[in-house]
Amino acid sequence: MNRRKPIPLASLSIHVFLIAVSAVFIVPLWSLLAISISKEADIMAYGYRLLPKQIDFHAYAYIFSTPAVIWNAYKVTIIMSLAGSILSVLMISMCAYALSRKDFAYRRGVTFFLFFTMLFNGGLVPTYILMTNYLKLQNTYPALIIPLMGSVWFLLLMRTFFQQLPGALVESATIDGAGEFRIYWRIILPLSTPVMATIGLLQLLQYWNSWFQALLYISDKEMYPLQYLLQVILRNMDEIMRSMNQGLSLQAAEIASLPTESARMAMAVLSIGPMLMIFPFFQKYFVKGLTVGSIKE
Repeated sequence: MNRRKPIPLASLSIHVFLIAVSAVFIVPLWSLLAISISKEADIMAYGYRLLPKQIDFHAYAYIFSTPAVIWNAYKVTIIMSLAGSILSVLMISMCAYALSRKDFAYRRGVTFFLFFTMLFNGGLVPTYILMTNYLKLQNTYPALIIPLMGSVWFLLLMRTFFQQLPGALVESATIDGAGEFRIYWRIILPLSTPVMATIGLLQLLQYWNSWFQALLYISDKEMYPLQYLLQVILRNMDEIMRSMNQGLSLQAAEIASLPTESARMAMAVLSIGPMLMIFPFFQKYFVKGLTVGSIKE
């Protein structure tokens, strides 16, 4: 009969340490969920608790009091995030492929020009004038997508990955008569799944959490993304509380039932929930993609 080998002390210590680190990350998420389903009166009386004294979904009911608005914001955010991430990865990968080719005569000059934009950019005012006065993109999806499409850091990361691919693949494909786009699409991209998935996930997170573009370019409520809509709801709640503090006439029942703290946590849960479900599908590519360029042969 096979006897189970004892676990070495070093391995046991590492496992205990990783469990403790995992708890450090899990406890804040659990706290968000617990506070979001707590009664406002309990939060005021007992503070934040990991286990609700009484389970109450009034905060979610308040946020979903107009469900059509919330679902429309989810729709705008999903369209913006998916379209923006796909277009970003395609644009960044095509530019990175060109800069990774040693036979591209102007790659040093183009790389310096792109890197320079990481240090200095055009500024907020010129960008706003370009988007509104010239391109006329107010209240459109391009206004939410275009400002976040280009990332020089992601471009350099992907270029480094492409440079590590065997150059013989490109040479043999060229000899066989393949064009540049065919080499890029049929050879380079299939071999670049880790870095593509990593950059796609990071871009997806950036689009999902973006609200500043909506603040600048969106005035139509039908085009509000989720993050900006939740900020609007939070501002409305703050205005109600400010009016109460100033002694303006408000119904006492309305003030008492306003879930200020629990609603804030419920907004955070609604914001991060979909991304927490998506991340496990990218996890196996994420670590490999982030270590691009860390090992030199």
